[in-house]
Amino acid sequence: MILEYLPLFILLGLSLIVGVIVLFLGRYFGPHRPTPKKGKPYESGMIPYGEGTRQMPVHFYLVAVLFILFDVEVIFFLPWAVTFKQLGLFAFIEMLVFVAIIMVGFIYLWKKGAFEWV
Repeated sequence: MILEYLPLFILLGLSLIVGVIVLFLGRYFGPHRPTPKKGKPYESGMIPYGEGTRQMPVHFYLVAVLFILFDVEVIFFLPWAVTFKQLGLFAFIEMLVFVAIIMVGFIYLWKKGAFEWV
């Protein structure tokens, strides 16, 4: 059984070795000339002022993550629709359960106001 995984372990070991070698070569043989000017923060050609951290509204990220979540769930409809006639009634009921679960999550997020663009 473990012999079946031998190629996977060899690939994992080789990739670790190559990664370490690349990091080593870049660190010890690459150019490294730090100066005080290079160590200063740089932002769009302007001298930064104030704190480097600011509070950002999380709502934009929440909308993006929800879009990706529901978009990935919709991907499951295509294989089901292509093979709908061969799958029969059981697959239809399973898809109804899947849609019901998605709708419960959608309604919950709607009631919480996650889709409001404020």
